[in-house]
Amino acid sequence: MNYTLRELMVAAASREISDGDKVFVGMRLPLLGFAVAKETHAPSAIGIFENGVIRDWPALESILTMSDPPNVARALSCAGLNDVMHLLQSNRIDLGFIGGAEVDRFGNLNTHWVEENRKRIRLPGSGGAADIATMAKRCIIIMNHERRRFPARVHYITSPGFGDGGDWRSRNGLIGGGPNRVITSMGIFSFDANTREMMLAANHPGVSIENIKNETGWALQISPDLQETAAPTDDELSAIRKYDPNRVWTS
Repeated sequence: MNYTLRELMVAAASREISDGDKVFVGMRLPLLGFAVAKETHAPSAIGIFENGVIRDWPALESILTMSDPPNVARALSCAGLNDVMHLLQSNRIDLGFIGGAEVDRFGNLNTHWVEENRKRIRLPGSGGAADIATMAKRCIIIMNHERRRFPARVHYITSPGFGDGGDWRSRNGLIGGGPNRVITSMGIFSFDANTREMMLAANHPGVSIENIKNETGWALQISPDLQETAAPTDDELSAIRKYDPNRVWTS
């Protein structure tokens, strides 16, 4: 393969962005996914950052935090947290990228605490993730795929997915559409339209379905239309390496 696993994940993330989407970007792989989409197929997408920055093009230099000067330079707007959260509250964010320490079979995310060796370990908390999960029209979850991170039920729901399934979101008055895809280091997952349970939609090249099942903490459903994740195109790889020339995020 002429690409890394993380480059494959970035390419998969970029394909979820449609032209004209207003995207709550997030750092690391989602940041690159936004850059690739802008370069390849979504030139009118708008990137929105939790610190109040709004951009119509990715930062022209590599950044490690959303407040780095290259992300501020030539931005459309540099306002504040309340200004961009208002866009969520008024239902104007098309897509949000989020991640966590745990995700369960209904797409609920935990970034509050986990338990290891009978000890509770405190995690960073929500930041803006709960707002994005609650109010964005759709969400994409990106995270590494390990059995301990894919339990049947998360220890704590920080950012709600589909709760306990079915019509849970509408019953609880959540205005956003909930998780649409989960992109992991092993495959891509969607959600059943009725039960809202996560199902495997595509396995990455070289990753077997059996391996994915072994790293998932519940009896994983497999889509009847299961595919293999398409490898990054030359254009996608060129864009990824343009915005991450030192392979900070994709090595």
